[in-house]
Amino acid sequence: MALPKRRTSNANKRKRRTHWKLKEVNTSKCSNCGDVKLPHRACPNCGYYNGRQVIAANEK
Repeated sequence: MALPKRRTSNANKRKRRTHWKLKEVNTSKCSNCGDVKLPHRACPNCGYYNGRQVIAANEK
Protein backbone atom coordinates (compact mmCIF):
# COMPACT_ATOMS: atom_id res chain seq x y z
CA MET A 1 0.00 0.00 0.00
CA ALA A 2 1.35 3.43 -0.93
CA LEU A 3 2.23 5.87 1.83
CA PRO A 4 2.73 9.63 1.51
CA LYS A 5 6.37 10.73 1.57
CA ARG A 6 5.58 14.06 3.22
CA ARG A 7 2.90 15.41 5.50
CA THR A 8 0.12 17.35 3.74
CA SER A 9 0.44 21.00 4.72
CA ASN A 10 -2.48 22.90 6.24
CA ALA A 11 -2.72 25.14 3.16
CA ASN A 12 -2.98 22.20 0.76
CA LYS A 13 -5.48 20.43 2.98
CA ARG A 14 -7.64 23.55 3.25
CA LYS A 15 -7.46 24.21 -0.51
CA ARG A 16 -8.85 20.75 -1.11
CA ARG A 17 -11.65 21.27 1.39
CA THR A 18 -12.80 24.71 0.17
CA HIS A 19 -15.66 23.18 -1.81
CA TRP A 20 -17.11 21.30 1.17
CA LYS A 21 -19.67 23.96 1.94
CA LEU A 22 -23.39 23.84 2.50
CA LYS A 23 -25.63 24.77 -0.39
CA GLU A 24 -28.56 27.11 0.02
CA VAL A 25 -31.89 25.31 0.15
CA ASN A 26 -34.16 25.93 -2.84
CA THR A 27 -37.59 27.26 -1.95
CA SER A 28 -40.68 28.08 -3.92
CA LYS A 29 -43.86 30.02 -3.25
CA CYS A 30 -47.12 28.20 -2.54
CA SER A 31 -49.62 28.98 -5.31
CA ASN A 32 -52.52 28.88 -2.83
CA CYS A 33 -51.38 30.82 0.25
CA GLY A 34 -48.07 32.37 -0.93
CA ASP A 35 -46.07 30.84 1.92
CA VAL A 36 -42.51 29.61 1.34
CA LYS A 37 -42.21 25.84 0.89
CA LEU A 38 -39.85 23.22 -0.49
CA PRO A 39 -40.32 22.53 -4.21
CA HIS A 40 -42.32 19.43 -5.22
CA ARG A 41 -43.78 19.11 -1.71
CA ALA A 42 -47.17 19.89 -0.20
CA CYS A 43 -47.35 23.25 1.57
CA PRO A 44 -46.99 22.77 5.34
CA ASN A 45 -49.18 25.83 5.96
CA CYS A 46 -52.28 25.09 3.85
CA GLY A 47 -51.74 21.50 2.67
CA TYR A 48 -52.10 22.27 -1.05
CA TYR A 49 -49.98 20.78 -3.82
CA ASN A 50 -50.44 21.34 -7.56
CA GLY A 51 -53.70 23.25 -7.08
CA ARG A 52 -55.49 20.71 -4.86
CA GLN A 53 -55.55 19.92 -1.16
CA VAL A 54 -53.62 16.73 -0.41
CA ILE A 55 -53.20 16.93 3.38
CA ALA A 56 -55.31 18.48 6.11
CA ALA A 57 -54.35 22.06 6.93
CA ASN A 58 -52.71 22.87 10.25
CA GLU A 59 -55.29 24.28 12.65
CA LYS A 60 -54.00 27.21 14.63
